[in-house]
Amino acid sequence: MDLRHLRYFLTVAEEMHFGRAALRLGISQPPLSQQIRALEEELGVRLFDRTSRRVRLTEAGRLFEPEARATLVQADRASQTARRAQRGEIGHLGLGFTASGPFVPQIASALYRFRQTYPQVELILREQGRDEQIENVRNHQLDIGLVRDFLPPVLPEDMVSHCLLTEDMLLALRDDHPLALRKDDPSITDLAGEPLVLYGAPNGAGFTEHFFAQCEAAGFVPRIAHEARSLATLLGLVSAGFGPTVIARSMARLHVDNVVNRRFTSPVTSSLWLIHHRTLSPPAEAFRATVLEDSPAR
Repeated sequence: MDLRHLRYFLTVAEEMHFGRAALRLGISQPPLSQQIRALEEELGVRLFDRTSRRVRLTEAGRLFEPEARATLVQADRASQTARRAQRGEIGHLGLGFTASGPFVPQIASALYRFRQTYPQVELILREQGRDEQIENVRNHQLDIGLVRDFLPPVLPEDMVSHCLLTEDMLLALRDDHPLALRKDDPSITDLAGEPLVLYGAPNGAGFTEHFFAQCEAAGFVPRIAHEARSLATLLGLVSAGFGPTVIARSMARLHVDNVVNRRFTSPVTSSLWLIHHRTLSPPAEAFRATVLEDSPAR
């Protein structure tokens, strides 16, 4: 059954006149009559009683009319849904991010604007480390990941990365720590022998490796006093005096009692990377465009 047949039927049912119905439809009357007959033959029922003076619905036609109308409404809704899905206006988006991700202004702004522009896209957010995000994007558990790394992340061949920004890393330490009280900015070498609080695996993947390499280049192996699994624990332990930690500059917006942030004499930087498959779903493509719109590394 052709949807056009249903439209023809409903127009005749509304006009109760083949001539006027044909005029509304922009066709001549004979083809309209042929289409109605073809619909009746397909259904095996008469939909109209026709005489030379009038047209009226049969009982079958009267009951068929609301169903035909509902079918056209549903077909139109289905078409609109498909078009909106293609434009990325509906559907779902699986997004992974590191703990520092939401504190980056560009990311917070992109999330806000995306939700305002695409309110019917279901956002599925997952806070995960670098390696977990890469694996989950690879197996399509996530559409897009936001990962921290000092170098372009190593990805499967069908995935790509985009550097969103590069920012300084800061030393976060208790405000009465000797390195906080001294006038000069600290260096990596100053951390030799200091008990440190760092992210444990897997959240620290990427950063921990690079930080260890910098310490070893400075001639020492860092002393890890405690490993934290969350940002709250990390900064809480620093506030409690368990040792300094290293954080991204974007996270310095957090105020934690008794904790201050100091720059390193030789800048230590970290980059935030957007990772995804080469082919994206419409919602993921829309989010990617939103994020890259404001990216300083674009």
